[in-house]
Amino acid sequence: MANSEERGRQASVDGFAHEHIVVGILMKKYQNVSLVDLPLSTYDIIIVRKKDGTEDIIRAQVKTGKKSISFIGGSRGGVDREYKSGVKTYRQSTATSDVVIGIHPIDDNTYELYFVPTILIEHLNQQSISINKIADLKENYFILENCKNEEVIIEKCQEYGILASTPSLFKS
Repeated sequence: MANSEERGRQASVDGFAHEHIVVGILMKKYQNVSLVDLPLSTYDIIIVRKKDGTEDIIRAQVKTGKKSISFIGGSRGGVDREYKSGVKTYRQSTATSDVVIGIHPIDDNTYELYFVPTILIEHLNQQSISINKIADLKENYFILENCKNEEVIIEKCQEYGILASTPSLFKS
């Protein structure tokens, strides 16, 4: 078994590699996709789509998930885990990004993508979610494309059973 420094280094390499893999997958579908080269950014990728004659920019944070997808940012992984800069961890929200893209490695060459809108993360009010609970978000490009539309996201996530349905205010 590798020592903790080797495991940490490999985790860091995997994280960077997974960002590139996600960009490649999304670029094949949307073309105008890029890694963000801003070290203090709260998101890793931007997706630029033409929508109603304007550009719609989706800010995406990539998270590797084997059993669950974390919604926490601002902490270091890999070899250099100790932060002395005063930067605090935070939960992804609509202020920090539009969607968390969980990349789930099946094997060395096969991956599944899970699109978790930050609107949903705010409603869930939790630090992470099991991949089993978000099966309907796997490769769900409708969710990705509508990740900033609160009405659509809430309705679909209630339909999928990710969020509890709210009782109607009006009785028939």
